[in-house]
Amino acid sequence: MELSIVIVSWNVEKLLAKCLASILKHQKNLELEIIVVDNASTDNTLKILRENFPGVAVIANSENLGFAAANNQGILKAKADFILILNPDTEIINGALQKIIDLMKQNDQIGIAGAKHLNPDWTIQPSVRRFPGFWPIFFILTKIAKIFPNLSPVYNYLAKDFNYQISQPADQVAGSCLMIRRKTIDEIGMFDENFFIWFEEVDLCKRAKAAGWQVWYTAEAEIIHHGGQSFKQQLTFKKQLQFFKSAWYYFKKHGFRKDQILSP
Repeated sequence: MELSIVIVSWNVEKLLAKCLASILKHQKNLELEIIVVDNASTDNTLKILRENFPGVAVIANSENLGFAAANNQGILKAKADFILILNPDTEIINGALQKIIDLMKQNDQIGIAGAKHLNPDWTIQPSVRRFPGFWPIFFILTKIAKIFPNLSPVYNYLAKDFNYQISQPADQVAGSCLMIRRKTIDEIGMFDENFFIWFEEVDLCKRAKAAGWQVWYTAEAEIIHHGGQSFKQQLTFKKQLQFFKSAWYYFKKHGFRKDQILSP
């Protein structure tokens, strides 16, 4: 088994079906398994999986455990050397799965790799960021970043100068399509379940790099990402609260640099 794909789903039955169909269409000769972890959806997700995708392994949770904990359930069940964390609101195109694996096979120091994200209109969707500091998160939480989007700390954190046409190392890649080498998981562990949502992939990339692994962005591997469809179902205030809690836990865990606190 070369690839295990773990998809955490919550009330996105149509997008999930489209995602699964795209995987099977572009599987080609790749030996893979698909594991869907359903976080207590109230739509027809389980029925659709049972009737239309009988080859997919399903873990049906009775409550929403959050992104990190649900992905860990899938990782524990996964058998392959490479594990892909994939959002249900994505579509695989142009052999993306094989292209990410090929990159990681060419460089055995790559522990985590991400793909080029495209919007539904095929324009580039930013998917690479630098590790966060105090000021960019403060500006985002206080909405100042919406008024002044090119503030230096925000610009640097969001890596607005990143060249998406070139495969290259990065600090962090988006958790919507994140390939992890089995050996990396064995060394650094799975997702930290103290993150319910947000920053869990940042923490994983941070731990991987601290352990000597490389994190890469793969320009040749393209996916379509419809973007945050599950999370759009929650109220704005709840989103803000979860973002703050996750950011605060991340900083408690990894600390602040003095320059991140003292000077914007």
